[in-house]
Amino acid sequence: MNLVKKIIIGGVGLAAILGAGFLAATQHGEIAPQSGIAVQDFSAQQIANGKTLVAMGDCAVCHTAKGGAENAGGFPMPSPFGTIYSTNITPDPETGIGRWSYEAFERAMRHGIDREGRHLYPAFPYTAFTRVTDTDMHDIYAYLMTQPAVKSHNPETALGFPFNIRRGIAVWNWMNLTPGPVADIASQTPEWNRGAYIAEGLGHCSACHSPRDAFAGEKKGSFHFAGGSAEGWDAPALTSATAAPVPWTSEDLLQYFRTGVSERHGVAAGPMAPVAHGLAHLPEEDLQALTSYILSHKNATAEPVDAQALVRKADTAQAVPADAQGLRLYQGACMSCHSSDPQGQLAASSFGSRPQLALNTNMHAQSPNNAVRAVLEGIQAPAHADLGTMPSFRHAMSDTQIAELLNTLRSQYGLPEWADLKQTVAKLRAETDPANAHH
Repeated sequence: MNLVKKIIIGGVGLAAILGAGFLAATQHGEIAPQSGIAVQDFSAQQIANGKTLVAMGDCAVCHTAKGGAENAGGFPMPSPFGTIYSTNITPDPETGIGRWSYEAFERAMRHGIDREGRHLYPAFPYTAFTRVTDTDMHDIYAYLMTQPAVKSHNPETALGFPFNIRRGIAVWNWMNLTPGPVADIASQTPEWNRGAYIAEGLGHCSACHSPRDAFAGEKKGSFHFAGGSAEGWDAPALTSATAAPVPWTSEDLLQYFRTGVSERHGVAAGPMAPVAHGLAHLPEEDLQALTSYILSHKNATAEPVDAQALVRKADTAQAVPADAQGLRLYQGACMSCHSSDPQGQLAASSFGSRPQLALNTNMHAQSPNNAVRAVLEGIQAPAHADLGTMPSFRHAMSDTQIAELLNTLRSQYGLPEWADLKQTVAKLRAETDPANAHH
């Protein structure tokens, strides 16, 4: 046998060994289905705490389809690899998790493996949920298993090759998953550690607010909380890199968590609206802890900014021609809600929240995506009903008009116009067309 043949045979043998090793390492057995769950063993305290934890984790946000029953699944989550549909997490024995033992539930939450032994796609943020303590994990299980069972046959996730080979997710897990709760940091305060537990665990804030690498893994280090995306919306940076024209204060953030609006920054919209709705159900001490942790990622020495003065300057210093088309559009479509309040209030009115656009983070952002989407879609499902809604201008304004409106406001606020904005509006209009929606 010559050398070339030996090398080929050796290479094939090595590949076979490696392949067998990979299959063995990624093989996960089925956890036997349960004929019934002894829900009577769960205490009222467990269930009550589980309810709070489920709100903290925003479970219903992703596990509830538009118009569907809560947590019955079927919510479509677009990804660069195809659309992933959420699963039914009600205790229905056929289509939900009604036959899942606690061990099966815990394996899914910590390791991303379902009861049958299949890898779950990391659109389910088990890399964050793995940080939940054993006690809280049991309480979440107790709550979910005592809720109404809903039979729901949802669309199957069917990604194209090679993403349909779920075992390949094992490689992604080796790079991105560190199973198990993370211990407190001794040098930090109990409040900070509690905030970190909420934000990095069930709150999974970085899942949206951190950028992703080419393999959809969260970037770490200086990229943590540096801004990301969610459901086609830009998730702003939670660090000092934020585009907000005025620094976030503790009072700002607490108001935002409690009500879904900060008068100095804006209203929760898009996928953040239901998250803000869930946060409002947390105990006050948890909101304080979350605020403490998030603000620790910002520059504590940032100079305060007089928001009222910024609004007055934006409204009184005429930076665009009085007959500009964009200004006329603003006067006709926006000014009745977003004009300056003569009483000096920045957001409140008799008809819900009407924040000042001069203070809106989306108007100051480098990307126009959120501002365009807000005009196209409006805010039909606010975090809380008393915030009021914003109408959609999809059918009232053309691409050219929306571009003129937004860039005129940018100019008025002393900001450079967004480049190629008309093309961006056209692209987002097509992407957000209800006729093309998955739900």
